[in-house]
Amino acid sequence: MELQQVQADEIKVKRQGGYIWMAMAMMVSSRLWLAGVISPQRDRHLIQAVVDQAQVIALCRPLLVAVDGLASYVTAFQRAFRSPLPRHGQPGRCRLCAWSELAIVQVVKQRVDGQLTIVRRCVQGSAEQVTRLLTVSQGGGHINTAFIERLNATFRQRLPWLTRRCRYLARQPETLQASMFVLGCVYNFCTYHHSLRLALHLPHRRRRWLHRTPAIAAGLTDHRWSIAELFEFRVPPPRWSPPKRRGRHSKHTLQLINHWCI
Repeated sequence: MELQQVQADEIKVKRQGGYIWMAMAMMVSSRLWLAGVISPQRDRHLIQAVVDQAQVIALCRPLLVAVDGLASYVTAFQRAFRSPLPRHGQPGRCRLCAWSELAIVQVVKQRVDGQLTIVRRCVQGSAEQVTRLLTVSQGGGHINTAFIERLNATFRQRLPWLTRRCRYLARQPETLQASMFVLGCVYNFCTYHHSLRLALHLPHRRRRWLHRTPAIAAGLTDHRWSIAELFEFRVPPPRWSPPKRRGRHSKHTLQLINHWCI
């Protein structure tokens, strides 16, 4: 999928006996929720895990990444968005080549003498590349993380554990992770997004609106799913591949290869 622009951020969740962190990433142009990871610490392992999930569905195309001032994001995106080079028969692991069209920007917010100051930094990529990707993905404007912050607000509104001042506490990390994925899928497939609607101009100066979900805008589906359709959908298992081993395959393995792979 051609992501164009990705924004990532974390949410601090109160639980019994401490706190837990929820890191998420989204695609700006379609408002699609891409990834989410739960971890007790806000460290590089948490950031690397959510970045790796976003990289799985990304094509090697021009990409803009907008994050906050956490230094782990820059290292995680530079490490994840690399492609292996062919070895041409040489032994050893494939050499990894960084994506040349990857631009990384940071939005650092600080309070100085009661005043909020915003510093925008271009960590990787040229200013022309950042401007072009901003125009393509969000219609122009300044470097920002507003879209992932709005997504965080949506999650806080729908999950009581994420509300800042409340009596609800997350008891088990597994329950919080499952709730995050359910809410993310409902947001992607079952909820119309106001900013994604398209205007249909009719005769006599009439106008109708074509509402879309983030999944429709991303080209993953052609209609809004119902909750029942979402929960009844079954993801097919990956296709069976023969085990990698030295020497010849057994007769039983050859029969399986002829049955499933040919």
